[in-house]
Amino acid sequence: MTESHENGPMSSGDTAPGTPEAQLEELRRQLDDKQDRLLRALAEADNIRRRAQRDRDDFVKYANESLLRDLIPVLDNLDRALGSARAAAGAASVVTGVELIQRELLRVLERAGVSRYSAVGQPFDPTRHEAIARVVSAEAAPDTVVNETAPGYLLNGRVLRPALVAVAAAPDEDAA
Repeated sequence: MTESHENGPMSSGDTAPGTPEAQLEELRRQLDDKQDRLLRALAEADNIRRRAQRDRDDFVKYANESLLRDLIPVLDNLDRALGSARAAAGAASVVTGVELIQRELLRVLERAGVSRYSAVGQPFDPTRHEAIARVVSAEAAPDTVVNETAPGYLLNGRVLRPALVAVAAAPDEDAA
């Protein structure tokens, strides 16, 4: 009975099939193979866990993005109202009230991770600025933001809305 057990299946690379040494070598090879597969599976599971955690963190960090996008036009309207009220004579109390509302809304947005940025004077960056006009300018360097129609907003460092800007063009660029 021990002989039939010793003469079990062997790999074709063994020199003396059926010997205890050959069987031991085959078992070691199988063990090494299984250990290698186990280590690979554990590493893959760890990578999946880390990837899922990163995805969850990003989801939580940017979950309010849609709501905040909807709030930004409200801020734009407050900016326009303030501009009009400042231009009108005798509207000081209106300006004061709208400024209070604007500051409170900006504080709420800041607590949610939104920050406002201005682009005037900076080189045009298509990832942070949306060019809506070109202005011929001898004073400003070409591709420099010379005017801002609306400020840009970031959500935890990611562009929520690019700044709407006018970009300087050299005088000779328009002649072409």
